[in-house]
Amino acid sequence: MSDSYQILKPAAWHEDARSVPRSLEYGDFYHGEAGALPQARHVFLGGNGLPGRWRGRAAFTIAETGFGLGHNFLAAWRAWLDDPERSGQLHYLAFEAHPFTVADLRRAWSRLPADHLNLAWELAGHWPALLPGVHRLDLQEGRVTLMLLFGDIRRLARQAQACVDAFFLDGFAPRVNPDMWSPAVFGQLRRLA
Repeated sequence: MSDSYQILKPAAWHEDARSVPRSLEYGDFYHGEAGALPQARHVFLGGNGLPGRWRGRAAFTIAETGFGLGHNFLAAWRAWLDDPERSGQLHYLAFEAHPFTVADLRRAWSRLPADHLNLAWELAGHWPALLPGVHRLDLQEGRVTLMLLFGDIRRLARQAQACVDAFFLDGFAPRVNPDMWSPAVFGQLRRLA
């Protein structure tokens, strides 16, 4: 078999008794009990100094190491839209080894507040087939670009080309997903920075 071919194993929807989505593949949660959006705002947006860092720029690029249910992307997109001093364009590069079907994403997104829900439904309308490789989604009339890289990050990070301004490191805990946190992957992320 050729090294260029890889089989994509989609994520399977599962949630615990508290309705918190959980990965059966990694035995870890997609977000904490407090909720995905508060976590995204505090850890990823706040941790990267956003929205302040994209203000006044022509474009701003974020890379995420585990797209999961897309909450971090939706939170970033919403914050970008709400900022009158936002960059002209928002580019978002997201790696995901086990993408969800659009039906499962819709299930997870149905709990979002209304200001995020309209973005989620736009994203759902563009969700690609679950095939390995790169999928470019042009959203918000082309002002927001989402590049979904479906497959093994160790391979895809070597192929990715971008000038990343901020990183959302979100690929489950290193104890359950050590490949995501390897020196080889971080070497590629450094190259993209």
